[in-house]
Amino acid sequence: MALRTWSLVVVVLALSATAARAQVFVVGEASATDGIKTSFTPTHVPLSKDKLTELGRRELVRNLEDEQGFAHIALPVTAAMKLDANGPLSPGPTEYRQLLYTKGQAVELGGRVMITSMEFKGDRIILDLNGGPYVKHRFLRHVQLNDSNVVGQTIMDQATGSRITLVFPGYIPAISAPEVKSLLAPVIDFGVKNSAEAYADTLPPLVKTSIEEHKVLVGMNQRMVLAALGEPENKVREHENGDPNAPIHEDWIYGHVPQTVRFIRFQGDRVTRVEIAALGKPLEVHDQDEMGGYNPGPPTREISLGDQQPGSGRQAPPTLRKPGEPIPAGGEGKVQFPNSTDKQPTAQPIPAPPSAPDVDLPASQTGPTMGPPQQGNPQSNPQIGAPPVAPGQRMQQPS
Repeated sequence: MALRTWSLVVVVLALSATAARAQVFVVGEASATDGIKTSFTPTHVPLSKDKLTELGRRELVRNLEDEQGFAHIALPVTAAMKLDANGPLSPGPTEYRQLLYTKGQAVELGGRVMITSMEFKGDRIILDLNGGPYVKHRFLRHVQLNDSNVVGQTIMDQATGSRITLVFPGYIPAISAPEVKSLLAPVIDFGVKNSAEAYADTLPPLVKTSIEEHKVLVGMNQRMVLAALGEPENKVREHENGDPNAPIHEDWIYGHVPQTVRFIRFQGDRVTRVEIAALGKPLEVHDQDEMGGYNPGPPTREISLGDQQPGSGRQAPPTLRKPGEPIPAGGEGKVQFPNSTDKQPTAQPIPAPPSAPDVDLPASQTGPTMGPPQQGNPQSNPQIGAPPVAPGQRMQQPS
């Protein structure tokens, strides 16, 4: 009985020592989502009472897709995020933390976010961020060849993005891209300026305001037009009035019938004519300078040559000569040609080596340097039909 009691004590002590050495920490939802920011402040952006038109929808797609910002809150890999215009964000804080714990983070706090896709449905705008929460369908994933998939599994087969649905009361109003960004401001910060906005800040107030209002003025250059309207749908280059001797102009075309169509004509890098054709309205033509005296000047580019400093003068080119070595009389960088004008000698046949037997060559192939066979050399002109000569014996000459 005592022996059995001591055995039980030893087993209990061994188990206690093992548990002390191997401690297991289980991370639950509370500890994993602790410290994640979920606070939200609704916006107050005035909305129009007019409905969004087809032209407005295209403008939103053109100005919002590929726009980048930074996340104000951590975004989960889910399509369940719904943001009411000037209203709250759902799901609530508790459910939001649960989504982050179960679905994972698509973007952490302060991470870069890009709008990769937009869809308009009834009273809402659906925005996919960083590729969206679903894997894009590819039919090649279902094709097999010899019991193996044609397309292998890649990292692109996993969804790593998120989705936000912006919901409006009743219908989507006539809204601009900056207003959509303002509605999304509690979730995404679009305050970082793109290249077009940074360039517009360097221009006079008249030109800057026109770019912000997406208007083109006569006298703008191509960079200003791109900042105002983006890339054109079509470009046409042709001679004036079809005359091949006339200068070439280029027309940038924005929009198509029945929507408003803009024709922007360039001479070189400068806008010389703007035509606006709106449905049911007379053609609007602008062909006078509208820049208020501002001249952007032609596009220039500064090129730096190595380590040469401005105003230091022309530096000597690199050379393989030693310091102080004189330059040849022919001049620097010139190829030296021989002074002789004699023609090169004609090619001569290669003479046979001394150990090789003589071969009778045709007269046309024998050169002037080939003389008669040497006398006294037994191998210089062997007699045809003579018996072979053993090594060390002299061949008999005919009398």
